[in-house]
Amino acid sequence: MAFLLSAVALYLLSITQAVVAKPCIAFDSTWNLYAFGLDGKDYNASSQAAWTSSAQSRLLLFTPANFSNAGTPAADITTTGRPPFDGANTTCYLAQYFNAIYVINGDAANPNSVYIYNVATPGWSMQQTTPGGFSFANFGAILDHDTNVFSLRHLTQIPDALSSGEMYFLDMGDLITANSTAISWTDVGPSPYGASYDPVMAIANNHIHFLDVPSVPAGSADIFVIHFSWYQPFTQAYPLVNGESGTIPNTQGQVASFFQESNTVQQEFAFIPQDSSNTYVINVMTNDTQQLAGPTTKDPLATYFAGVTSLVQLSSSGAVSFLPYTQGDDAGNSAATWTPVAALAAAVPASTSSGASSSATASASAGSAKSSGTATAGSSSSTPQAAGAGINGASSSHHISNALAGFFAIAALVCLL
Repeated sequence: MAFLLSAVALYLLSITQAVVAKPCIAFDSTWNLYAFGLDGKDYNASSQAAWTSSAQSRLLLFTPANFSNAGTPAADITTTGRPPFDGANTTCYLAQYFNAIYVINGDAANPNSVYIYNVATPGWSMQQTTPGGFSFANFGAILDHDTNVFSLRHLTQIPDALSSGEMYFLDMGDLITANSTAISWTDVGPSPYGASYDPVMAIANNHIHFLDVPSVPAGSADIFVIHFSWYQPFTQAYPLVNGESGTIPNTQGQVASFFQESNTVQQEFAFIPQDSSNTYVINVMTNDTQQLAGPTTKDPLATYFAGVTSLVQLSSSGAVSFLPYTQGDDAGNSAATWTPVAALAAAVPASTSSGASSSATASASAGSAKSSGTATAGSSSSTPQAAGAGINGASSSHHISNALAGFFAIAALVCLL
């Protein structure tokens, strides 16, 4: 009897851990795609060529007969020292110069830590930080390419970081392995926005671009020049290319910056509005915008990460899909469509066929911030439609239904005794 009661307690604990897990995605400096905390494990999905094999056509339905032919699964790279990916707002960032991936808010028990994944080793370490008087539970941040400095705005309602209208820096130096000394977040002064502004932040050309700013026209952005800690006094417009009609809407959404193969500063970033109606790619060198296909999975809680030739979406149900992209190829980009990442679907198959409607209800907390590495959604309450590779994600409904079934089975056994 005591054993069964202990089993029930452990089972309930496992349910809680499964539901609260917050996976994230990132690239390394050779453009292998990683999914961390996906169904409790970490995966390396290899390069884009491995995602776009003919195996994708066989991923539309998983059965015992065809699963073995569903393509090469992503490699399980789960190891010791990793974060549990149980923070409220877990985000991942690539330090391209150093081929390291940083994870913020991946450990609820150590909220001030930044976990470092050293791709070359490979392996994890945990870097302690001294916070600047803000909570990591609700923030948005970017990682500057050249200085390896986080910029963060924190919300009491956003590495640079804004907190209650303040901007913070965290200098990661050349860290690929944590050291024994905590590094400090530095308050660099107030932003021109009040605490009520829910920032949408993107990094490109060593500048932070703020979208959905009050009183700024649709299709324009405010700019913070990182190297001079200076807010540009005028807004910058980003009209659609080739005189096309329409504009970037003033709305909440997600952002992800495209890297350069040459390891120079980012020149473009993607903006996905909360309704996923379109994907906008803004080029800050030419000051114009491409309007591309919106994600197939309409999910305001999805997060995004861009490499050089793709934009990847991780939905709140754990589905991973991507939009191929080539800088300068307007025609090819306009024709591109979102496609499941085959390697991850093969590693963590869905409980139902691809394209099924997810019953996981997205409910984002008010004031959640956006960042350009990966991002959380802003205020919303909707039911995302899970299309693409429906992987067992943190909030996937079958996690909960299977868990409840297991619980009731154990409870029934206890009652019989």
